[in-house]
Amino acid sequence: MKSDSLKLGAQNAPHRALYHALGLTEEEIAKPLVGIVSSYNEIVPGHMNLDKIVDAVKLGVAMAGGTPIVFPAIAVCDGIAMGHQGMKYSLVTRDLIADSTEAMALAHGFDALVMVPNCDKNVPGLLMAAARLNIPSIFVSGGPMLAGRIDGGKASFSTISEAVGQYNAGKMTGEKLREYERRTCPTCGSCSGMYTANSMNCLTEALGMGLKGNGTIPAVYSSRIELAKRAGMAVMKLIEKDIRPRDVMTEAAFRNALAVDMALGCSTNSMLHLPAIAHECGIEINLDIANAISERTPNLCHLAPAGRTYVEELDEAGGVYAVMNELSKKGLLDLDCLTVTGKTVGENIAGCENRDPEVIRPIENPYGETGGIAVLRGNLAPEGSVVKRSAVAPEMLVHEGPARVFECEEDAQAAINAGKIHPGDVVVIRYEGPRGGPGMREMLNPTSAIMGMGLGGSVALITDGRFSGATRGACIGHVSPEAASGGPIGVVREGDRIRIDIPGNRLELLVSGEELAARMKDFTPVRKALSGYLKRYAALVSSGASGAVLN
Repeated sequence: MKSDSLKLGAQNAPHRALYHALGLTEEEIAKPLVGIVSSYNEIVPGHMNLDKIVDAVKLGVAMAGGTPIVFPAIAVCDGIAMGHQGMKYSLVTRDLIADSTEAMALAHGFDALVMVPNCDKNVPGLLMAAARLNIPSIFVSGGPMLAGRIDGGKASFSTISEAVGQYNAGKMTGEKLREYERRTCPTCGSCSGMYTANSMNCLTEALGMGLKGNGTIPAVYSSRIELAKRAGMAVMKLIEKDIRPRDVMTEAAFRNALAVDMALGCSTNSMLHLPAIAHECGIEINLDIANAISERTPNLCHLAPAGRTYVEELDEAGGVYAVMNELSKKGLLDLDCLTVTGKTVGENIAGCENRDPEVIRPIENPYGETGGIAVLRGNLAPEGSVVKRSAVAPEMLVHEGPARVFECEEDAQAAINAGKIHPGDVVVIRYEGPRGGPGMREMLNPTSAIMGMGLGGSVALITDGRFSGATRGACIGHVSPEAASGGPIGVVREGDRIRIDIPGNRLELLVSGEELAARMKDFTPVRKALSGYLKRYAALVSSGASGAVLN
């Protein structure tokens, strides 16, 4: 065992003395030491139940013959961080989580890890750490929130976000807004739609790093506690069989995850996180690969915000494994990939039937013949940009209109709230990329305001920042190169015509090549005065097109 180098022999008596200071018995010290990475805190609703998940994992590890030892990981709630400088600290925590987990695991010689995340950056951050450390590891999340209930229908975080736009437009009373406020997020757990947290937890199943149900069993269900115990037991089997993350997260596994991503209609943030996780495995997953898989993978689910079903209903319909079983019918998955169950993907999904063809469309009757995410290129995004195609109104799949240019999210939000954005406009928000923001803020508030004001079928928004998984509409993010790196989005002028062609995968600034070249020649990107961690992050971060990894 890896920990034997810290535990055995006379020279390690000082280490053993410190283990005894923890209250560990000689019997516990002799067993494999399993680190449990707990993302628990009292500010993130998706993490407030993780103490119970961790306790269940500890019991599972102990039952299977290991010694569980808990250490923490930080977590930011994207919803609470949204719309102010706090959002600059969301994406950047992904690397803090990976780095701190690496430091704790290697400093203390753990034999294996059980990762207990739930929300947006913790899942990819801990997957990055698992790949980097490459010691036996398994994931068990806190689970999704149940959907809220309002006026006889279901609701979620995107509902309350768009309600603010309705209120600002005079379409909703303050009393009704307060009702939405109280009833849209009724339980602990990751917000109930196919937003980033649930996307990444589902993709952890698809990658083979989590057990069946990890992405979909609701946070408040007792079966979530059972799952945590089984994860604790399963990690001991991984030690026994010496199955490591890079044995599981192969290139074929990432291609499987991308196919599941397209079928589920996941958050566009998966196009940041999957390449970053793959990078830690020494594998390149780029936007071209994602687009190729999207073009041949049908979209089988329309979960909120794209549709009216929620993750709890995906769970009832058979979950991620049922979606994967549908994809396997057309040979869209590599069924030989190894998983943390010790079995292959094919063995795992055998017999996992689709129990609700309205929630998970059969492969013969998809919502769309192509995947939920599309990558657009053109003179405005030479390195690419990303849109959640499945959440775009049909009339906005092709759109041309005048640019309304803003240098930050706050300026755009003020213009939207003041009624200065009109049907046909293309809102451009720049200097919000990984380097320019810095931190690549999510733009849920502007997109929700546009939808709430009834402009979702006539106004587009493009940015070098990114979008929340709760965003819907013709919202194109990750425009690369970003403005701060000298990208063409930095030279767009007020009133320029912009053409969006999602079926054609194009994003074009409608000026002549000569005009664009002249603008680019004279362009000097804005440099913001920075300090602290954001200054270091901005100096090291790469393009959103390559996952915003740190160089």
